[in-house]
Amino acid sequence: MAQVPAGAPAQEEPFQLSLLAGFPTSAAASTTSGPALAAELPVARVLIESSLPHLDRPFDYSVPADLDAAARPGVRVKVRFNGQELPGYLVERTAESDAGHALVPLHKVVSPVPVLTAAVAELAGRVAARYAGTLSDVLRVAVPPRMAKLEKEFAPDGHLNPALFADAGTDDDAGAAIPAGLQASSWAGYRNGPAFLQHLGAGESPRAVLGALQGYGEGGWPRMIAEAVAAVRLSGRGAVVVVPDYRDLDRVEAALLDLLPAGDVARLTADDGPTPRYRSYLRILSGAAGVAVGTRSAAYAPVSNLGLVVCWDDGDDLHIEQRSPYAHAREVLLLRAGQEGAACLLAGHTRSTETQRLVTSGWAWPVEADRTVMRRTVPRVQNTADSFELERDPLARVARLPGAAWRAAKEGLERGPVLVQVARAGYAPSLACETCREPARCAACSGPLAVAGSTGTSAVPQCRWCSTPAPDWRCGTCSGVRLRRGATGALRTAEELGRAFPGTPVLTSSGDRVLAAVPDAKALVVATVGAEPVAAGGYAAALLLDGDSLLRRENLRAGEDAVRRWFNAAALVRPAAEQGLVVITADDTAGVGALLRWDPAGYAQRELALRQELQLPPAVRIASVTGGRTAVGHFTQAVERQLGGQGIVLRAAGPAPLVLAAGLGAAAAGAGSTPGRGGGEDVRTLLFIPYAQAGEVTRVLRAVKAAAAAKRSDDPVQLRLDGVDVL
Repeated sequence: MAQVPAGAPAQEEPFQLSLLAGFPTSAAASTTSGPALAAELPVARVLIESSLPHLDRPFDYSVPADLDAAARPGVRVKVRFNGQELPGYLVERTAESDAGHALVPLHKVVSPVPVLTAAVAELAGRVAARYAGTLSDVLRVAVPPRMAKLEKEFAPDGHLNPALFADAGTDDDAGAAIPAGLQASSWAGYRNGPAFLQHLGAGESPRAVLGALQGYGEGGWPRMIAEAVAAVRLSGRGAVVVVPDYRDLDRVEAALLDLLPAGDVARLTADDGPTPRYRSYLRILSGAAGVAVGTRSAAYAPVSNLGLVVCWDDGDDLHIEQRSPYAHAREVLLLRAGQEGAACLLAGHTRSTETQRLVTSGWAWPVEADRTVMRRTVPRVQNTADSFELERDPLARVARLPGAAWRAAKEGLERGPVLVQVARAGYAPSLACETCREPARCAACSGPLAVAGSTGTSAVPQCRWCSTPAPDWRCGTCSGVRLRRGATGALRTAEELGRAFPGTPVLTSSGDRVLAAVPDAKALVVATVGAEPVAAGGYAAALLLDGDSLLRRENLRAGEDAVRRWFNAAALVRPAAEQGLVVITADDTAGVGALLRWDPAGYAQRELALRQELQLPPAVRIASVTGGRTAVGHFTQAVERQLGGQGIVLRAAGPAPLVLAAGLGAAAAGAGSTPGRGGGEDVRTLLFIPYAQAGEVTRVLRAVKAAAAAKRSDDPVQLRLDGVDVL
């Protein structure tokens, strides 16, 4: 196997506790209670649930005799701290304390079920170290909220019983049996694919990056992931699969249930509600289920004897936790694979630059289809902005629906559904003055105006930020009163296509109404990027509109993200042999060329080389410090002093003024930081961190943040590492 490259997750500092071995490693190991703990190990170390950085360490408490049997490592407890009653986790039992004073006794054992295992505790510590966050914040994501009723049902004596889950309606014998072999699999046409499955089945831990071709049907990517999981289950090991959203989750779960017993698969997602999520968590914890599949929090699922971690479409922003420390599911899984010696599979229709770095460094092997297989599988791609099409249709560059796209839709509707991908949701998501072309702004908050529909109250412009109607809008620049559409949304596009193709059903998938699938019938399906439903037999054609709008976003990853969205949509189209056609209307760029050649790996390699030349992420790590100008200045100076003593000098950018816009997301706008009461305007400073120094730098960042929080001499700052939206 290739060596771990410099800066790989395995180099991050783990959660250091001397008695992590005291944790239960599985449900079976947790069934012994140890009646003599009070005499031999009278001290309990408790991690308090607090986001304050200076409280991010275990505190010692004495164990009363009446709580001795229940006070096991991993259980939830309540303790008295600074005059308050706070929740926490008992992480260790020790013989003595180094506190130097009389210990306060444990107040309460909330539940005798040890929900925090040693592996998850160590993983949470590694994640906190990598992202310079607190262990408590990570555990808030890793361990679901307690449902007392479920614990009484499945652990009546404080010990989880796997047999009770089958009695509750999860039949371990239901569904398919684990296949004895996977020789005739969906991986057969991929270089290194069959070898990857063989290594998994033999109990080994290979690392691979999969470039899947097909997004629908029996040979699609859900089946490929399911076969990889089945192979690792044949070796007697468990698996964790993480996908971006509930639509992908439904598809992967169905594919897994085609190959594995129903009782062996547990679904973990907050979208299902707290009770189903906690029931699935307890099933995994008890050992009743060996496969966890879910959204980003499933990366922490307590699967015992873990053999494989899988992340699908790691470039999707939905993999990023929206709360501190903003960990990415891909990085969590990489840390976990290194910690537990598990195999790793990063799969997608494209490669992110982070994934490409792992391939370039030799940490992971590429699994790609042969060109002959690729030609049989993917659709034909046509660009309306190339020289040939522009010669035939000179207005194609300015038309939103060029002639080639219209013809593709017309001919495609004769064979089946046609997908139309657009960049924006709504009707007219952007308005401008008809006279001077200045963007239309709200008089109350200066937010952008938009139109939600074409008739009635929905046709009245209103602010996208504060929702204030603006029926009597007047331009602040030229006093004009007429508005024009600056951008066309999915609803307006569907309306126009309905008039262009009378009698053809038009379906929309955007905003609050996202379709998971559409029937294999003649229809126009208008979807925003990322909301494309799956057609059972594949789309006959796809029109990728508004490509230039995606490329013009002011973000370092605009091109990479646009390419990912184009490939994800194109993978839903039938092969060229079945007259499948994809028409893209963007200007001829490197990303468009990659789609025409169906070469996502080549694009990722080119993009990574450019980032490495400019020393931009992911060639380096990046830390953003956001808050009041004075607080940010003091924080960065403290970091520079400590690093300077070790001979480390970081490249910095800023401080630059930060505009907190109500229309931006919490992470993008820097929400979570407290604006300085006396520190002036909010600013942001960026620190660029070489991978070779990342471990020491993140340690210093955590230490400085904890010291500042303890002193309370400045307003707090928001510290965020590897944010994808800060550049």
